[in-house]
Amino acid sequence: MSKKKLIHFQENLTFPFLFQFRFHELDKVFHLKGSWGEKFFGNANPIILELGCGKGEYTIGLARSYRGRNFIGMDIKGARLWKGCRSVKEENLGNVAFIRSQIDHLEHYFAMGEVSEIWITFPDPQPGKERKRLTSPRFLEKFKNVMKPGGIIHLKTDDRDFYEYTLKIATEYGHETFVSSNDIYNSGTTGDVTGFQTHYENIWLGIGKKICYLQFSLKNS
Repeated sequence: MSKKKLIHFQENLTFPFLFQFRFHELDKVFHLKGSWGEKFFGNANPIILELGCGKGEYTIGLARSYRGRNFIGMDIKGARLWKGCRSVKEENLGNVAFIRSQIDHLEHYFAMGEVSEIWITFPDPQPGKERKRLTSPRFLEKFKNVMKPGGIIHLKTDDRDFYEYTLKIATEYGHETFVSSNDIYNSGTTGDVTGFQTHYENIWLGIGKKICYLQFSLKNS
């Protein structure tokens, strides 16, 4: 491991808005589960998650624009999260937190009905491993267990196959689709989905790659 990474990991330990636990600690009840608003953010504002957030570019961008909402980015890579944490500290963003954890453990951190929206931004498409995809039925069931009824899921990806797979799953399982586009920047859509770009998204756009977007909510029953 590089010296720079070691320094970043040490600094991560000093951020009060970054939560990270070892695997063997997951059998303990997480102290903020069910009470993020009350005990951490100090308000009852909606909670929006970015899963597989990387450097937290969407988490930070949305938090800057919506001070009346709370944002939590989740990723397993501490070196990536360090970048987002630095931005939170430098800008004194009080409506942001990060969790270093595998998304499999989502239900350890959030209670039923605690989350209003989920953003999935450029996830690993997991070719040939559909069960591992973040929009597989297995993961969507986990999302349902922490989301409010009618909560919105946003998928943004450069992988056409991943997009079409998710659209198929949403249709087959009776989830309600609001927006679907295999070329969102040429669809006339405006707002958060086109208003923020990650570092790699800018690179892909620069070489003419199309970005897909799907917005849907989970069927309650």
